[in-house]
Amino acid sequence: MKNKQTILAILAMTILVSGIYLLGKLTVPKYTGDIPEGAMINEYYSSEKDNNVIFLGDCEVFENISPMVLEESFGIKSWIRGSAQQLVWQSYYLLEETFKYEKPEAVVFNVNALRYGKPVSEAYNRMTLDGMKFSGSKIKAVNASVMEEESVISYFIPLLRYHSRWSELGAADFRYMFSPYKVTYRGYLEHTGIVPQDQLPTVPVIPYDELPDICMDYLDRMRMLCDENGAELVLVKSPVEWPHWYDEWDAQLKSYAEEMDLCYINFVPLASDIGLDMKTDTYDGGLHLNRTGAEKYTKYLGEYLKGILD
Repeated sequence: MKNKQTILAILAMTILVSGIYLLGKLTVPKYTGDIPEGAMINEYYSSEKDNNVIFLGDCEVFENISPMVLEESFGIKSWIRGSAQQLVWQSYYLLEETFKYEKPEAVVFNVNALRYGKPVSEAYNRMTLDGMKFSGSKIKAVNASVMEEESVISYFIPLLRYHSRWSELGAADFRYMFSPYKVTYRGYLEHTGIVPQDQLPTVPVIPYDELPDICMDYLDRMRMLCDENGAELVLVKSPVEWPHWYDEWDAQLKSYAEEMDLCYINFVPLASDIGLDMKTDTYDGGLHLNRTGAEKYTKYLGEYLKGILD
């Protein structure tokens, strides 16, 4: 009798846990509409893990760099593990996770995120963290990222956060329960439109002379993680003028890179050498590059990467 009760209790618990898991998979947003950025992180898991280079960072990587161009022009296989407003500690834990899947020769980190010393919003957190598979790296990334009003456990039991989406569920939620909605090519989100860059806003007073300590700490941890895994860390600043990248931050990173023997390239002053024309090479007034702009930048960046990998 006691054995039967135990079996029934285990069965009931299994059904309950399975139900919570399946309902979570169903209700979590699939980002098939106007915000495709939330679908990108999950795409990596079903890809081949044969990359020479891994890119990390925010929209300045996933909209500005084309892995197709890198492979066709230089024979470099790459993947962009980028996401909207990706914070440096999120990049760090994504990299920690990536090294468990593969050992790239180089890791390229776009430094724009170093300006953010604290989480910006739950929406941005979700677009990075919800797509991560459960792992020790995800646990640490969530704990480092959640805002005061957020629930840590809801990142691991999505039903707690998205149970109210019942009325919004559609065919896409069922179709992409177990396979990600594909929105990129190897992490690159392509845009083909053209909205010329007009006059840029007045540059605001620098918010702080030095980048936040927490950001520089995670950058240094990223450097050590790359060393431990035999990868070259390359720091880049995408060649877009807005949001403004201050000279003081540029100087700080140059000094750090020299001290640590790293490659740091600020491509903003090199935009004309790259051949960028912000009347035709941007889709949103200069914030990000469109396909033609990304192809030009990638070809220029590829020359640096080829030298590092050779």
